[in-house]
Amino acid sequence: MAAPTGHTRTTRVTETHVRRPRIPRPRVAVLGAGMIARVHVRSARAAGADVVGILASSPERSRAAARNWQIDAAYPDVDAVLSDDRIDVVHICTPNHLHVAQARDALLAGKHVVCEKPIATSAAEAQLLADTAEAADRIATVPFVYRYHPMVRELRARVAAGDFGPWQLLHGSYLQDWLLPPESTSWRVDPAAGGPSRAFADIGSHWFDLVEWVAGVRIAEVLAETATTVAERLEPGGPTFSGEPLAGSVRVPVTTEDAVGVLGRTTDGVLVSTTVSQVSAGRKNRLWLELDGADASAVFDQELPESLWLGYGNRTETVVRDPTSNSREAARLSLVPAGHAQGYLECFENFVKDSYAALRGEVPDGLPTVLDGVRSARLVDAVLASADRRTWTTVPG
Repeated sequence: MAAPTGHTRTTRVTETHVRRPRIPRPRVAVLGAGMIARVHVRSARAAGADVVGILASSPERSRAAARNWQIDAAYPDVDAVLSDDRIDVVHICTPNHLHVAQARDALLAGKHVVCEKPIATSAAEAQLLADTAEAADRIATVPFVYRYHPMVRELRARVAAGDFGPWQLLHGSYLQDWLLPPESTSWRVDPAAGGPSRAFADIGSHWFDLVEWVAGVRIAEVLAETATTVAERLEPGGPTFSGEPLAGSVRVPVTTEDAVGVLGRTTDGVLVSTTVSQVSAGRKNRLWLELDGADASAVFDQELPESLWLGYGNRTETVVRDPTSNSREAARLSLVPAGHAQGYLECFENFVKDSYAALRGEVPDGLPTVLDGVRSARLVDAVLASADRRTWTTVPG
């Protein structure tokens, strides 16, 4: 099995920027003011950027977000963001259906882009966005941030070293419970805002990005089955994870999936299996990735990110995050010494740091770009097509 090198096409966008003038302190605008926008603002500041302005869903909300997050400018609309010559990078943290238009307009206005996933609600639109980034000669990155757990980098380094032998099986799950109560809802439930896939596009995309990038494989075909276990929910209105739908909401039919099971095969014929759910009681954000090789197995559990489980024929081993003994990349992403816990927020911070490093002409290892967003959109399309036709479906590219 070849050692993983990442998706070979993902560096094309960043490599064109080696000759770009340095941007020592990026000036940033953020579109959106929900939970993930708050994470972007924190991470941008931690990465050394100046967060100049923010745009929410209304001028009033823009002003409130600017006040609450100590941001100078509250933009009235997208045009005001794009016409602001101070802005180097636009972070797009809006509902999914807005991503393509906002990201494309930002790129055409000469801005670099950090766009939340899914970058589009179809593979065709995702490819259009990638083509725009390339034509505009601008960097566009996508926060597949679980790549930035140090122990994920440690696992990938051990795969590259040949520690596991040929793959026998690649499997796992990504389970949440925030949509288990029928009263819970968000804009993600509405396909007009979130797109035709919910659970898979939202979190299953993370799992598949990890398995391909860490194991060095490519999924060639999938067989999928989706389930909508809550037939009706309150009309979307409240923010994601708030648990507080708007007063007076009515119940509406749900057409997006709560759960999905996916079988897959890699281009080398290795079996892949995963379960994705947003209705699994007690599972808050449990991404579980298990790689079974002929010589050894490995497990990464995102809710226990400071360690890596390794299994051999006659023993098991737990490797902990320790920058003094881990791989070079694991050490690079360790922001604190061993025994001082780091997790999701540090992943996001490191991802944003690498995105800004690309502005300086660097090509950081594993930086997910818009091309990884295209790959993810193709997987989403294939999963939905397979579930609809109830047959094995080829994943393009």
